[in-house]
Amino acid sequence: MDPHHRSPEYNSLLLAGPRLAPLKQAHARLLVAGHGRSLPLTTKLATLAVAAGAASYARLLAASHPAPDSFLFSSLTRAAAHRGLPAAALTFYRCLLAAALPFSSFAFTSVAKACADLSALRAGTCVHAHAVLLGFGSDPFVLTALLVLYSRCGQLAVARKLFDAIRDRSVVAWNAMISGYEQNGLAERAIEVYKEMQTAGKAPDSSTFVATLSACAQASALDLGCEVEDRIVSERMDMSVFLGAALVNMYARCGLVSKAREWFDLLQERNVVTWTSMIAGYGMHGHGREAIKLFHLMRHEGPPPNDVTFVAVLSACAHAGLVSEGRDAFASMKSVYGLVPRAEHFCAMVDMYGRAGLLDDAMRFICDSIPEEPGPEVWTAMLGACKMHKNFNLGVEVAERLIALEPENPSHHVLLSNLYALSGKMNHVEKVRNTMIKRGLKKQIGYSLIEIGGIAHLFRMGEKSHPKTREIYRYLEELIHKITGAGYVPETDLVLHELEEEEKEFALRYHGEKLAVAFGLMMSAGSTTPIRIMKNLRICGDCHLAIKYMSAVEHREIIVRDKHRFHHFKDGKCSCQEYW
Repeated sequence: MDPHHRSPEYNSLLLAGPRLAPLKQAHARLLVAGHGRSLPLTTKLATLAVAAGAASYARLLAASHPAPDSFLFSSLTRAAAHRGLPAAALTFYRCLLAAALPFSSFAFTSVAKACADLSALRAGTCVHAHAVLLGFGSDPFVLTALLVLYSRCGQLAVARKLFDAIRDRSVVAWNAMISGYEQNGLAERAIEVYKEMQTAGKAPDSSTFVATLSACAQASALDLGCEVEDRIVSERMDMSVFLGAALVNMYARCGLVSKAREWFDLLQERNVVTWTSMIAGYGMHGHGREAIKLFHLMRHEGPPPNDVTFVAVLSACAHAGLVSEGRDAFASMKSVYGLVPRAEHFCAMVDMYGRAGLLDDAMRFICDSIPEEPGPEVWTAMLGACKMHKNFNLGVEVAERLIALEPENPSHHVLLSNLYALSGKMNHVEKVRNTMIKRGLKKQIGYSLIEIGGIAHLFRMGEKSHPKTREIYRYLEELIHKITGAGYVPETDLVLHELEEEEKEFALRYHGEKLAVAFGLMMSAGSTTPIRIMKNLRICGDCHLAIKYMSAVEHREIIVRDKHRFHHFKDGKCSCQEYW
């Protein structure tokens, strides 16, 4: 052991702690006492400097020692990575590399974490190659750190290979794989990994549940979300702010906004994510007044709202026709909170004006309030409003702007084609379709998901791969017959113009939403629980109308979450009040 390791000077260094001024004073005393060449003291002093956020000072200390060792630079790499100084961690790693000193597994795990925090895939790949070269390629800690890196950078195929290569997986490895899939929009895969973890008998922790609940929210996997909630409650798990926010978000996005509010009210600690999730939940369900009320409560009792909060508030106003409230919220962003509006805020404002039928106000806002050239998301919101309020001339102009901005986006061409069809310009419809064929542009395929007994069933238009296809189609035919008797008339406006009216009705009949609802009703005959459907696109007008009738004739609540919001169908009415 270094003779100065427990000297009075060393003890004074410990007392200084991670504060820079006392550290510099302690360093001066060490130099005066002749201990400046002590490597353990230099290592301790430099590590504490990193903890104080002074990475450059720590580097000077390390460089001033005549014989730095591997432990010094590895300690600094680790301290910087865990102090939230990833760039400094990379610098210390390069110092270790330049000094040609031996590497340890914790040096590699630390620098891999730093690369993950920076989303520095290229640097991370070099670290990976270096680790393999030095024989650390099968070290479970290094593999886990690299798995986190590749997951964060969206390289899920590589991440999965590393995950499969780890024999005794830690909970960190499981969590990284679950959150990697979830954060990259692959919620179903995330749920699969969580189930694999259960089968493997590995005990989950709070982070596991946060990632899994987020995946459940994304996939509308309510059954599994409820199972996770039961485990959290039964195991008396500490309700961290992150776990609480995840529960609120899961219930809001799975259609149980009242349950989300129950959890919100129970939580002793709420961060900005918790408040924002609850506001967004109200907005998605069309409860604009409740969203605004909660936003005002947040301003008085909660943390300051951030830019994501304002996106949620403005979207809630847009879906509920609260134009005055939306204007006030948008104005307060800069004047009260000093937040600079982004594209999402401008888009929400245009959507709000547009849905309310204030197309002139929407265009004025685009011209006067958006400092730069409006992006495609703004014009898409404007185009939706033109279609909703049948302003076809303005709609065509907007659609052409969109196509000029993103010529390879098929959805813009589809919207333009729909506008031409609605205005009766069938020759223009044909031109748009021919353009799409020439450019190889294909419309995004819509699908609807329904969860029965914890198993997700997917339906596309005309789906016939389901094992119960024959029964589903028979049940749907009976359902169509019932709602037709109750007054349902198919909305055939947007079906291909060259089809006869009867053929148009046939084309609409087997949309994924209708098949999913029919399957749900068939499999839960005699039940009173709501049918829950998730759709990846906006629900079509005819399905919206048909499902309203289905809720009436079957006396069941049917909840559909589409790309933009929730629709609660009950007794022949929808919660959106046709404002969608």
